[in-house]
Amino acid sequence: MEFKRTFDLLDYTLEKYNNTVALAGKVNKEWVTYSQKEFNEKAISFSYGLLELGMKPGDVIALVSNNRPEWNFIDMGISQAGMVHLPIYPTITTEEYEYILNDAEPKLLIISDKSLYNKIQPILEKTKSIKGVYTIDEVENAKNWEEILSLGKENAKKHEVSLKEIKKSVKPEDLVTLIYTSGTTGFPKGVMLSHSNLVSNAIYTSVVHPNGHGAKCLSFLPLCHIYERMLTYHYMYKGISIYYAENMATIVNDLKDIKPDLFSTVPRLLETVYDKIISKGKGLPYVKKQIFFWAVNLGHKYKLHGQNSWFYKKRLNIADKLVFSKWREALGGNVKTIVSGGAALQPRLSTIFWAAKVHILEGYGLTETSPVIAVNNLITDEVMVGTVGPLIEAAQVKIAEDGEILSKGPHIMMGYYNKPDLTKEVIDDDGWFHTGDIGAMIDNKYLKITDRKKEIFKLSNGKYVAPQVIENKFKESLFIEQLMVIGENEKFASALLSPNFEFLHNWCFLHKINYRDNEHLIKIPEVIARYQKEVNIINKNLAFHEQIKRFRLVCKEWGPATGELSPTLKLKRNVLYKEYDHLIKEIFSVSG
Repeated sequence: MEFKRTFDLLDYTLEKYNNTVALAGKVNKEWVTYSQKEFNEKAISFSYGLLELGMKPGDVIALVSNNRPEWNFIDMGISQAGMVHLPIYPTITTEEYEYILNDAEPKLLIISDKSLYNKIQPILEKTKSIKGVYTIDEVENAKNWEEILSLGKENAKKHEVSLKEIKKSVKPEDLVTLIYTSGTTGFPKGVMLSHSNLVSNAIYTSVVHPNGHGAKCLSFLPLCHIYERMLTYHYMYKGISIYYAENMATIVNDLKDIKPDLFSTVPRLLETVYDKIISKGKGLPYVKKQIFFWAVNLGHKYKLHGQNSWFYKKRLNIADKLVFSKWREALGGNVKTIVSGGAALQPRLSTIFWAAKVHILEGYGLTETSPVIAVNNLITDEVMVGTVGPLIEAAQVKIAEDGEILSKGPHIMMGYYNKPDLTKEVIDDDGWFHTGDIGAMIDNKYLKITDRKKEIFKLSNGKYVAPQVIENKFKESLFIEQLMVIGENEKFASALLSPNFEFLHNWCFLHKINYRDNEHLIKIPEVIARYQKEVNIINKNLAFHEQIKRFRLVCKEWGPATGELSPTLKLKRNVLYKEYDHLIKEIFSVSG
């Protein structure tokens, strides 16, 4: 059985693995599992149901849902019926929903739960293409997706032959999905991806880690993002059972529950896990605390590829028994591989987790590249901390004169939906996709990302500032949750700083500092002084023109739900500039 189109995975995995647990999700706090056979049956019934509703190949079907097994049944049901799957983030604004639904013109809309249904329902009056709306959870006065499954089962014989013919007619180069990029500026763009875009990426990334049939993964990054979507196909291709976390708050318990072998994440979540570990270490009794930080300091000195001395290895074995083994237990006890993408990972985090026998594989790509262009490879031992690894098979990369990364290969998108002019702006006449990222090849093998081309700015003295590099250094501080570097055309670099309020509240308790709320807290002189001390420490490791000369604390935690971060936890700089315009003016005023 060949794997050339996404839905080929259904027969491929059934024939090769026939897993008793292909997918699992929680219902009423209990794990509900689905075998590969059940997965296939539900996907086929859904395809039949769509055909019975009058849907045709090429029609767009929209899905707004959290991660759950039903997501996959619907995804495969859509694709094998020759239709186009439009997954939409559950966390975007009503304005973005309205824009996407009117731009993509889906025929059907499936929504996971009551709160999302209530949020989207008022928008539907402004959309003309949608013929039906269904929910996955039971929602009063709403049609349920089970009705589509039932229709499919009842009319299976009627559509059996036509579905087979449709499947035969679907080509690898055909459009399979529209993914609207979350975007950090303006309205999102619909990225058109083909079966071959996703299939090639799933196959070429399958050779970077040894986990395979019998292994378990925990999935919690949004499936509507191409990163976790492609990895789902990757996991299926390798015979790995997929367990969906109930939500972000349950991840720790879910890890202990299922004891996965691997999972994927974004750097900010990994940074949060590390910060919590360090915070707990600081609260240990004196002797245990000394041992804990001795192990942490030792771990930060770890060198990959067997470059550690025998004496270092001996000490590391002791540190592992006393400290790092407990880190692995907190991750479920079996995790050996964590794939990190979506943004730059702090090298110190990668290093210490490797020391703790948890292999962090950092990769790189965009929605437009399906998404992986490069990733560190555990199997071939081609791993370099601080880089995103070697290129995947068939991916080409060249660095433009201005440092921009250009890529070509089977992973490059078909283009932007309804936007041929924008497509021409990013894919040149020779087929090179312009990523908008700045980078370099290290040792002619490892790709290193340094910043976003559009985010680099110039000070009034002509010096260039790469904000992401600086922001990552500041986020190493336990006091800092998020930070945005500003200063374009100004005399010096400055920053807006969102504190790690959980850590700050504990610090205030220890130092007997009273406050009413966060708005009051950030104005307390002792708190401002403590942050100034933190800024001074980090500034010592920056070039003079990169140093943060002024900053302002904000009383709000930035996140996707409140609009300051994209769903993949990148700063939405245009939103932040608008929201904190008064503070920015204050920073750069004469009185400052």
